[in-house]
Amino acid sequence: MENTSKKTVLLIDDDEYICKIVETCVEMFSDWQPVTVPCCEEGLAAVENIQPDVILLDMIMPNMDGFAFLKNLQAHPEFANVPVVLLTGRVDLTESQKIAQLGVKGAIAKPFNPVQIVSQLKHILDW
Repeated sequence: MENTSKKTVLLIDDDEYICKIVETCVEMFSDWQPVTVPCCEEGLAAVENIQPDVILLDMIMPNMDGFAFLKNLQAHPEFANVPVVLLTGRVDLTESQKIAQLGVKGAIAKPFNPVQIVSQLKHILDW
């Protein structure tokens, strides 16, 4: 029987190494489906195509950064409710008032502990 409750985690990060680590850890420590894309432009397309349960977003990227991505996402009513968790090296973005200001669920600071990423997501999202 197919498990329809399997959650999809969309990771948008231009660092291939981070993508591989997160993908591996999500597969090992949860029954979620990880999907990774290298840029925000592809991220927006992926949101439309796969309708993820959560978006894990790197903020500092070439071309369109995480801030522009969030603006785009929040401008679409059908995707505005998709929870976003930042995966960022910018410590200032992990502060609670910044998280509220950006309209995201939470933030995980880089460097992060790969083994804990699933439990951190579960904690932030109440899963």
